[in-house]
Amino acid sequence: MTMPDVTIMGAGVFGLSLALVCLERGARVQIIEAQRVGAGSSGGLVGALAPHVPENWNAKKALQFDALRMAPGFWDRVQALSGTDPGYARLGRVQPVAEDAVPLARARAEQARTLWQGFADWRVIPATEAPDLPMVTPSGWAIHDTLSARLHPRRAGQALAGAVRALGGHIVIGDSAPKGKVIWATGYQGLEALSQSLGREIGGGVKGQSLLLRHAAPDAPQLFADGLHIVPHADGTVAIGSTSERQFDSPDGTDAQCDALHARALAICPALQGAPVVERWAGVRPRARSRAPLMGAWPGRADHYVFNGGFKIGFAMAPALAQIMADLVLGGCDRIPAGFGFDAL
Repeated sequence: MTMPDVTIMGAGVFGLSLALVCLERGARVQIIEAQRVGAGSSGGLVGALAPHVPENWNAKKALQFDALRMAPGFWDRVQALSGTDPGYARLGRVQPVAEDAVPLARARAEQARTLWQGFADWRVIPATEAPDLPMVTPSGWAIHDTLSARLHPRRAGQALAGAVRALGGHIVIGDSAPKGKVIWATGYQGLEALSQSLGREIGGGVKGQSLLLRHAAPDAPQLFADGLHIVPHADGTVAIGSTSERQFDSPDGTDAQCDALHARALAICPALQGAPVVERWAGVRPRARSRAPLMGAWPGRADHYVFNGGFKIGFAMAPALAQIMADLVLGGCDRIPAGFGFDAL
């Protein structure tokens, strides 16, 4: 290819989404990926795109809401360009409600009517009326929101890569010299390298383990209970995740904590009893010290930028964040929200 305007280091969801947006704006783009598309946490199993609770509204929650509204159009465009289905579907989410939490859940339903602007609902319903996968709920009540969605992380990565190539972008696997403006989207290793470069803690990695069961519920909403995601996919599998491990010896090894996830999921959703385990997965997610994604110019390094730290919300936030990052890299327009830049660290 001719000299690229932009080189993106890393072919996870952040790097690929930014590449797509830059290409759509007419830039020449190459991605350099050391291993493979989705080699890090973007190659996991779960794919839950879910909002924060509708209360104590802030810039992060508002931006996530915008990103979830953008998601259908974004992933439809990705599928049309690539010919690959990313597994996206906005099917909602069901959560069991504890006995003492019913009043709070109803208060949040009232706030959602305003904050979600009529785009989606947050309702408290009898558990017997919850759609599809039955679950155990101590109060007999459940929350059903219609904003949450799912996608298949690996297929989404392949679809994004196909869309990038369809628009003339180049993806280089292996070592290559970056040219043009350089954006670093290299996962937890990138945050660790950035911390070392700047001489202060910027972020690091949090390991997560998950597993995949063979159980067909392709049109069912995801379940969320006690920090556990249960996400049905269109291919006849159900993903369960995940752990959050700050200390770990093996970044990609599963252990008894994965077994515990399985046991908890069966207790929450007895319909999964007897479903065979298809795969167990472990990987390390990049977490900036601020807990928000980290975006902006690399301090002291001209024409280098950082786009990292998706942690648990990378797939949900990527459509919106890629637009903001492209504004900065291609146009010099800094729309990075408070709390997402280096000033928050």
